[in-house]
Amino acid sequence: MTPEAASIASEKLCRLAPIIPVLVVDDAAHAAPLARALVKGGLPVLEVTLRTPAALDVIREMATVEGGVVGAGTLLTPADVKAAVDAGAKFGVSPGATDRILSACEEADLPLLPGTATASEAMALLERGYTVQKFFPAEANGGAAALKAIGAPIPQVRFCPTGGVSMKNARDYLGLSNVICCGGSWVAPKDMVLAGDWEGITALAAEAAALPRS
Repeated sequence: MTPEAASIASEKLCRLAPIIPVLVVDDAAHAAPLARALVKGGLPVLEVTLRTPAALDVIREMATVEGGVVGAGTLLTPADVKAAVDAGAKFGVSPGATDRILSACEEADLPLLPGTATASEAMALLERGYTVQKFFPAEANGGAAALKAIGAPIPQVRFCPTGGVSMKNARDYLGLSNVICCGGSWVAPKDMVLAGDWEGITALAAEAAALPRS
Protein backbone atom coordinates (compact mmCIF):
# COMPACT_ATOMS: atom_id res chain seq x y z
CA MET A 1 0.00 0.00 0.00
CA THR A 2 1.40 3.37 -0.99
CA PRO A 3 1.27 6.31 1.42
CA GLU A 4 -1.22 7.95 -0.94
CA ALA A 5 -3.50 4.90 -0.83
CA ALA A 6 -3.11 4.74 2.95
CA SER A 7 -4.18 8.37 3.24
CA ILE A 8 -7.26 7.77 1.07
CA ALA A 9 -8.23 4.79 3.24
CA SER A 10 -7.57 6.73 6.45
CA GLU A 11 -9.64 9.66 5.24
CA LYS A 12 -12.61 7.38 4.52
CA LEU A 13 -12.39 5.97 8.04
CA CYS A 14 -12.02 9.39 9.63
CA ARG A 15 -15.12 10.65 7.85
CA LEU A 16 -17.32 7.92 9.33
CA ALA A 17 -17.70 9.83 12.62
CA PRO A 18 -16.34 13.00 14.24
CA ILE A 19 -14.74 11.05 17.10
CA ILE A 20 -12.57 7.93 17.09
CA PRO A 21 -12.69 6.29 20.55
CA VAL A 22 -9.20 5.69 21.91
CA LEU A 23 -9.56 2.56 24.02
CA VAL A 24 -7.35 1.11 26.74
CA VAL A 25 -8.98 -2.21 27.64
CA ASP A 26 -7.60 -4.54 30.31
CA ASP A 27 -10.05 -7.43 29.94
CA ALA A 28 -10.96 -9.00 26.60
CA ALA A 29 -14.32 -9.99 28.08
CA HIS A 30 -15.29 -6.32 27.84
CA ALA A 31 -14.26 -6.00 24.20
CA ALA A 32 -17.37 -7.09 22.29
CA PRO A 33 -19.98 -5.39 24.50
CA LEU A 34 -17.91 -2.19 24.53
CA ALA A 35 -17.59 -2.23 20.75
CA ARG A 36 -21.32 -2.86 20.33
CA ALA A 37 -22.13 0.03 22.69
CA LEU A 38 -19.90 2.47 20.80
CA VAL A 39 -21.12 1.36 17.37
CA LYS A 40 -24.74 1.62 18.55
CA GLY A 41 -24.03 5.20 19.65
CA GLY A 42 -22.70 6.11 16.21
CA LEU A 43 -18.93 5.67 16.62
CA PRO A 44 -17.96 2.75 14.37
CA VAL A 45 -14.19 3.37 14.13
CA LEU A 46 -12.45 1.99 17.21
CA GLU A 47 -8.77 2.42 18.13
CA VAL A 48 -7.52 -0.19 20.60
CA THR A 49 -4.21 0.94 22.05
CA LEU A 50 -1.51 -1.69 22.47
CA ARG A 51 -0.94 -0.64 26.07
CA THR A 52 -2.31 -3.68 27.88
CA PRO A 53 -1.50 -7.42 27.72
CA ALA A 54 -5.07 -8.02 26.55
CA ALA A 55 -4.97 -5.55 23.64
CA LEU A 56 -4.51 -8.06 20.81
CA ASP A 57 -7.29 -10.27 22.18
CA VAL A 58 -9.46 -7.17 22.46
CA ILE A 59 -8.84 -6.42 18.78
CA ARG A 60 -9.76 -10.00 17.87
CA GLU A 61 -13.04 -9.76 19.77
CA MET A 62 -13.95 -6.31 18.46
CA ALA A 63 -13.21 -7.41 14.90
CA THR A 64 -16.23 -9.71 15.12
CA VAL A 65 -18.67 -6.91 16.00
CA GLU A 66 -20.94 -6.00 13.10
CA GLY A 67 -20.71 -2.41 11.95
CA GLY A 68 -17.39 -1.73 13.67
CA VAL A 69 -13.96 -1.04 12.19
CA VAL A 70 -11.24 -1.84 14.69
CA GLY A 71 -7.67 -0.63 14.52
CA ALA A 72 -4.53 -0.77 16.62
CA GLY A 73 -3.06 2.26 18.33
CA THR A 74 0.35 2.81 19.91
CA LEU A 75 2.16 1.05 17.07
CA LEU A 76 5.85 1.41 17.89
CA THR A 77 7.64 -1.37 16.02
CA PRO A 78 7.24 -3.52 12.89
CA ALA A 79 6.45 -6.41 15.26
CA ASP A 80 3.52 -4.41 16.60
CA VAL A 81 2.27 -3.93 13.05
CA LYS A 82 2.44 -7.67 12.27
CA ALA A 83 0.72 -8.60 15.53
CA ALA A 84 -2.03 -6.03 14.96
CA VAL A 85 -2.71 -7.25 11.41
CA ASP A 86 -2.73 -10.88 12.56
CA ALA A 87 -5.27 -9.93 15.26
CA GLY A 88 -7.60 -8.40 12.68
CA ALA A 89 -6.79 -4.67 12.84
CA LYS A 90 -8.02 -2.77 9.78
CA PHE A 91 -5.97 0.37 10.41
CA GLY A 92 -3.10 1.54 12.59
CA VAL A 93 -2.25 4.62 14.63
CA SER A 94 1.19 5.62 15.88
CA PRO A 95 2.16 8.34 18.40
CA GLY A 96 4.98 9.43 16.09
CA ALA A 97 6.43 8.27 12.80
CA THR A 98 9.64 6.44 11.92
CA ASP A 99 10.76 5.03 8.58
CA ARG A 100 10.50 1.49 9.99
CA ILE A 101 6.91 1.94 11.15
CA LEU A 102 5.84 3.63 7.92
CA SER A 103 7.50 0.94 5.79
CA ALA A 104 6.05 -1.88 7.90
CA CYS A 105 2.50 -0.54 7.51
CA GLU A 106 2.97 0.05 3.79
CA GLU A 107 4.26 -3.49 3.29
CA ALA A 108 1.39 -4.93 5.37
CA ASP A 109 -1.26 -2.91 3.47
CA LEU A 110 -2.33 -1.39 6.79
CA PRO A 111 -3.69 2.18 6.53
CA LEU A 112 -1.83 4.29 9.08
CA LEU A 113 -2.55 7.52 10.92
CA PRO A 114 1.05 8.54 11.63
CA GLY A 115 1.65 10.83 14.56
CA THR A 116 3.08 14.31 14.21
CA ALA A 117 3.69 17.13 16.67
CA THR A 118 5.44 19.83 14.63
CA ALA A 119 5.30 21.52 11.26
CA SER A 120 8.58 19.83 10.26
CA GLU A 121 7.18 16.39 11.07
CA ALA A 122 3.99 17.15 9.17
CA MET A 123 6.04 18.29 6.18
CA ALA A 124 8.20 15.15 6.27
CA LEU A 125 5.10 12.92 6.27
CA LEU A 126 3.52 14.99 3.51
CA GLU A 127 6.71 14.64 1.46
CA ARG A 128 6.36 10.87 1.78
CA GLY A 129 2.72 11.02 0.69
CA TYR A 130 0.74 11.07 3.94
CA THR A 131 -1.96 13.72 3.76
CA VAL A 132 -3.94 12.47 6.78
CA GLN A 133 -2.04 12.58 10.05
CA LYS A 134 -2.55 12.34 13.81
CA PHE A 135 -1.68 15.48 15.81
CA PHE A 136 -0.40 14.23 19.17
CA PRO A 137 -0.41 15.12 22.00
CA ALA A 138 -2.86 17.78 20.90
CA GLU A 139 -3.48 19.79 24.05
CA ALA A 140 0.13 19.60 25.26
CA ASN A 141 1.25 20.88 21.85
CA GLY A 142 -0.82 24.04 22.05
CA GLY A 143 -4.31 22.78 21.30
CA ALA A 144 -6.59 23.99 18.55
CA ALA A 145 -4.76 27.32 18.23
CA ALA A 146 -1.48 25.57 17.44
CA LEU A 147 -3.10 23.21 14.97
CA LYS A 148 -4.77 26.11 13.20
CA ALA A 149 -1.42 27.87 12.93
CA ILE A 150 0.33 24.75 11.59
CA GLY A 151 -2.45 24.22 9.09
CA ALA A 152 -2.23 27.67 7.56
CA PRO A 153 0.99 27.01 5.58
CA ILE A 154 0.31 23.27 5.15
CA PRO A 155 -3.31 23.14 3.93
CA GLN A 156 -2.75 19.84 2.12
CA VAL A 157 -2.78 17.91 5.42
CA ARG A 158 -5.86 16.88 7.40
CA PHE A 159 -5.37 16.01 11.06
CA CYS A 160 -6.92 13.81 13.72
CA PRO A 161 -5.94 15.56 16.97
CA THR A 162 -5.62 13.21 19.93
CA GLY A 163 -4.41 13.68 23.48
CA GLY A 164 -6.35 15.82 25.91
CA VAL A 165 -9.36 16.11 23.61
CA SER A 166 -12.66 16.03 25.50
CA MET A 167 -16.30 16.88 25.03
CA LYS A 168 -15.43 20.34 26.36
CA ASN A 169 -12.89 21.24 23.67
CA ALA A 170 -13.73 18.88 20.80
CA ARG A 171 -15.77 21.57 19.05
CA ASP A 172 -12.71 23.86 18.99
CA TYR A 173 -10.80 21.24 17.00
CA LEU A 174 -13.66 20.06 14.80
CA GLY A 175 -14.32 23.65 13.76
CA LEU A 176 -10.92 23.87 12.06
CA SER A 177 -10.77 23.37 8.30
CA ASN A 178 -7.73 21.09 8.62
CA VAL A 179 -9.31 18.73 11.19
CA ILE A 180 -11.10 15.68 9.83
CA CYS A 181 -11.98 14.07 13.18
CA CYS A 182 -10.66 13.76 16.74
CA GLY A 183 -9.48 10.89 18.89
CA GLY A 184 -10.77 10.72 22.45
CA SER A 185 -11.03 8.37 25.40
CA TRP A 186 -13.85 10.09 27.28
CA VAL A 187 -16.53 8.09 25.46
CA ALA A 188 -15.45 4.90 27.26
CA PRO A 189 -14.56 5.80 30.87
CA LYS A 190 -12.82 3.01 32.74
CA ASP A 191 -15.33 3.00 35.59
CA MET A 192 -18.26 2.60 33.19
CA VAL A 193 -16.45 -0.21 31.35
CA LEU A 194 -15.72 -2.05 34.60
CA ALA A 195 -19.34 -1.59 35.70
CA GLY A 196 -20.64 -2.87 32.38
CA ASP A 197 -22.62 0.32 31.87
CA TRP A 198 -23.01 -0.20 28.14
CA GLU A 199 -26.12 1.98 27.90
CA GLY A 200 -24.22 4.84 29.49
CA ILE A 201 -21.36 4.41 27.05
CA THR A 202 -23.81 4.34 24.14
CA ALA A 203 -25.21 7.65 25.38
CA LEU A 204 -21.73 9.19 25.53
CA ALA A 205 -21.00 7.89 22.04
CA ALA A 206 -24.24 9.34 20.67
CA GLU A 207 -23.38 12.74 22.16
CA ALA A 208 -19.94 12.62 20.55
CA ALA A 209 -21.30 11.37 17.23
CA ALA A 210 -23.59 14.41 17.06
CA LEU A 211 -20.70 16.89 17.23
CA PRO A 212 -20.60 19.15 14.15
CA ARG A 213 -17.60 19.28 11.83
CA SER A 214 -16.39 22.10 9.61
